[in-house]
Amino acid sequence: MSAPAGARVLRLGPLSRVVHPRRLVLSLVLLLLAVGLLVLALSLGDRVVPPGRVLAAFLPDAPRLDRMVVVEWRAPRAVAALVFGACLGVSGAIFQSLTDNPLGSPDVIGLNTGSFTGVLVVLVLGGAGAGALAAGAVAGGLLTAAVVYLLAYRSGLQGFRLVVVGIAVGAVLSSANTWFSVKASLDVSLRAAVWGAGSLTPVRWGSVAVVAAVAALLLATVPLLARWMRALEIGDEGATMLGLRVERAKILLAVVGVALTAVVTSVAGPIAFISLAAPQIARRLRRSGSFDPVGSALAGAVLLAAADLIAVHVVPGAVLPVGSVTVCIGGLYLVWLLLREGGRR
Repeated sequence: MSAPAGARVLRLGPLSRVVHPRRLVLSLVLLLLAVGLLVLALSLGDRVVPPGRVLAAFLPDAPRLDRMVVVEWRAPRAVAALVFGACLGVSGAIFQSLTDNPLGSPDVIGLNTGSFTGVLVVLVLGGAGAGALAAGAVAGGLLTAAVVYLLAYRSGLQGFRLVVVGIAVGAVLSSANTWFSVKASLDVSLRAAVWGAGSLTPVRWGSVAVVAAVAALLLATVPLLARWMRALEIGDEGATMLGLRVERAKILLAVVGVALTAVVTSVAGPIAFISLAAPQIARRLRRSGSFDPVGSALAGAVLLAAADLIAVHVVPGAVLPVGSVTVCIGGLYLVWLLLREGGRR
């Protein structure tokens, strides 16, 4: 099939991809929007800093107060919103492409709930440090993914079955989390509730740097992942004919997707619906039905940055957990998505 006018074909492995100028423009628009939200987050607050002084605050000779407010207080949270949102967007795109289902995101199939279970287990066992909680979150997410995979595997990995099994496992883990919270001491329950709300408030430069470094290593695999995903989009048999080891590719893709979600969850807690909504928004804006890591990352960054601005500034004198904002926005989106998908049947 020939490429449309105004488009060029890129050769990536055994497949070809058509890159439309429209998609490049939309990617640039999303990038500029993300930068605009970053500047806005650094400017707004009890002490308003004009955009020109925001940029100057990063210079060595910047006024001490501007540097403290912008660089030390606001920048870690604002940068974290972009980095974490990009990770969640790519993770959601991987799982939605693997399952061929718009509901196939880590928060829907129980991975966030599994991370919460891991944190609760660490707290109940007496763990207190940030490192212990991060390890519990990562371990819980990975173990949940392994359980879902094993229960869903039947002579291959079928997307719809994976989603259904994931929802069931997530429901069981949610009940276990409630039981842990009820049986635990008041102090443990309060800490678990704060962590489970999903918040960027405790984020500092150190945690942002760790997540960014891990994310950079994982996202470096995206060109290879994109080639695998485009092969899988033509079906397992077709991908096998192209020389792809289908099941191994699916397992590696799932591991990368879980890791991207786990590193974010280990620092900020479970932030719902970014993984669900970002890939779908990217696909609709770019009019592409294929795996789109760049668009999903940009859409995720914009969504989480916007949600965090709402969380910080919508209630004067109070800072809401960003997870509560994404749940409200994502709940409306999920209802619309369910009604839209149901109308097709």
